[in-house]
Amino acid sequence: MIELPESFKERMKLQLGERYYDFIASYDRPPCKAIRVNTLKINADDFARISPFALRQVAWESDGFYVDEEKAGKTVLHAAGAYYVQEPSAMCAAPLLDVREGERVLDLCSAPGGKGTQMAQKMRGKGIIVLNEINDRRAKILSSNVERLGITNAVVTCASPEEISREFAEYFDKVLVDAPCSGEGMFKKEPNAIPEWSEANVAACAIRQRGILDCAAKCLRSGGRLVYSTCTFSPEEDELQTADFLARHKEFTLITQKKLYPHEIEGEGHYAALFEKQGGETGEMRPIKRKSPPNKSAAEYALFERNALKTNFKNLHLNDSVLYSLPDDCPQISLHILRAGVRLGEFRGDRFEPAHALAMCLDADTAQCIAVDERTALAYLGGNTFGCGDETGWRVVTYLGFPLGWCKCVGGTAKNHLPKGLRI
Repeated sequence: MIELPESFKERMKLQLGERYYDFIASYDRPPCKAIRVNTLKINADDFARISPFALRQVAWESDGFYVDEEKAGKTVLHAAGAYYVQEPSAMCAAPLLDVREGERVLDLCSAPGGKGTQMAQKMRGKGIIVLNEINDRRAKILSSNVERLGITNAVVTCASPEEISREFAEYFDKVLVDAPCSGEGMFKKEPNAIPEWSEANVAACAIRQRGILDCAAKCLRSGGRLVYSTCTFSPEEDELQTADFLARHKEFTLITQKKLYPHEIEGEGHYAALFEKQGGETGEMRPIKRKSPPNKSAAEYALFERNALKTNFKNLHLNDSVLYSLPDDCPQISLHILRAGVRLGEFRGDRFEPAHALAMCLDADTAQCIAVDERTALAYLGGNTFGCGDETGWRVVTYLGFPLGWCKCVGGTAKNHLPKGLRI
């Protein structure tokens, strides 16, 4: 059993009473592992037929499954964005928002992206979802996960909650705040969190969460809904935080709240509360003024589309030499943006070179592809070339129908264009 802080155990004993002993016994079990199938690329039933490991359903997420595999994040299917590795109880918060296609959605504290990408799957590329992370390093990880899963309607920002609330006043239909917390539900998964725990840190987290929630409230339109969640058990950060929020924001009502303990479910524990806002306005923002590529560049991209794609991208926007396909109704944003819609590629002199992000949202129905077996897929992910017969030009490399990245076929050889930072 892992060594827990004595003051933490005393707090939990007072909090749980007789249930405390079952709670402590749960730390003798290994942490639960789970994946969430990426339904932007495949449905759960079809994934079950090709899954490299056994699956058991997570009760509160129809696309979530328990797995026993230690290296679930190291498979070809993971690299292809077929699924996301996510702690099972963390999957309980996003479904409370019931995100729909065409909505405006904000995940205010998004990295590494589990809950945000969970919501994006429900949107099916329609509407706009802003995924924000204040820490630049973590924001880059978030952006990478958005790219791998092939999400086309996301804007990834790196800003403070205060900056977000000023930029997006009363703009969103749905807001999720998975707040930074004392991490008591992470003790088994991340033992380094144990020595960082203290009652002082619990109190500090509660103060920070209070400010984040105030910012989130400002971002929500009248009639909009807000989910607040943590991966901790302390009442100061959970139920008492919810009560304090309601006392300060009379325009909100509590619809439901739930608390998952590790001795009661298969998971490490989570808290989530769902609120609805009444009163206020529905804010609007200026649409971004898109810059179309000049005629010569436009012709070069059109040639690439004809030769490599079976679909057309809309809302084209040129930023310096990089071409994007922006989400519908993408607003003008003055914050630090890491990703907006799909990065289609870059103009380099007289040629257009497609971006990895473009490949990851394509398949055999939307692009010219080369299907490879697992051995060749692993070689490709390692940065190697492979034979391509009489294929010529840009092609998306696919494994079991899932995209891995671009290659360029020249003289019978598929030259590898997988970004070096993504190579295994």
